[in-house]
Amino acid sequence: MVSTMTPAQTSDTSANGAGTNGGTDAKGASVVVNAIAVLRTFTADEPLLGVTEIANRVGMHKSSVSRILATFEQENLVERDPETKRFRLGLGLIAVAGPLLAEMEERRVAYPVLRQLTEQTGETSALMLWNGDEAICVEQIASHHQIKHTTPLGARYRDAMSASVQVFLSTLPAERVRELLKSGTITFPGMDDDGLAAYEARLQDVAQRGWAGNYGESSMDEVGVAAPVRDHRGDVVAAVLIPAPRFRVSKEQFESLGEACVAAAAKVTTRLGGRPAN
Repeated sequence: MVSTMTPAQTSDTSANGAGTNGGTDAKGASVVVNAIAVLRTFTADEPLLGVTEIANRVGMHKSSVSRILATFEQENLVERDPETKRFRLGLGLIAVAGPLLAEMEERRVAYPVLRQLTEQTGETSALMLWNGDEAICVEQIASHHQIKHTTPLGARYRDAMSASVQVFLSTLPAERVRELLKSGTITFPGMDDDGLAAYEARLQDVAQRGWAGNYGESSMDEVGVAAPVRDHRGDVVAAVLIPAPRFRVSKEQFESLGEACVAAAAKVTTRLGGRPAN
């Protein structure tokens, strides 16, 4: 016997998510999630990746990854390295992110201050935002020195010793900080009771002093200082960061960079309608 279904029955089945439309919607959502996962495999440390590497990291079949990359390549979201045939993020992503970056008030307000800071110190300056569990670079003025520390816009930092990460963590409740550290979301090598207590004391010092320092602790060749930017409500909404090669920064110069960073962050805070912390 051939079963038939009335229009009303067809409508009910679709409404309950068991019909063709429901399945199509779910499949479409899955494709989007997979495509986003592929994009997120590219990092500043590993900008070039092959199909097999990506497939292993996202847990997808190589043929599925190849199809996603082919579509991205058509839209200039990724591009293929002519020598290695591996993929990197493409300039088309800038066109996608451009409107968002242009509308970021903190970025727009901070830009002239960062330029002045780089001219004053001779080192790179950057603006960092916090997305809940990592610091992200959204603006940068590179040093004029041939040897300098720079990072791509959109680079993410999760190292507990990173100066910008310290600034943001110093504003969070102790329970949230412990959660981020113990889960490994924020990487912290000295994860024992004594190390955790020492790090919490360090964050208290950051909050009291008004800036955070990283003198070769996350990378022996680099130093960094960062200071918080506040909005009109007094909330920390960003951080000004000065990264530099360690060989060029003595301990005395390190302190001077910290003071310059605090002054620049205060200027950005004022431009946002906030009051710098005393």
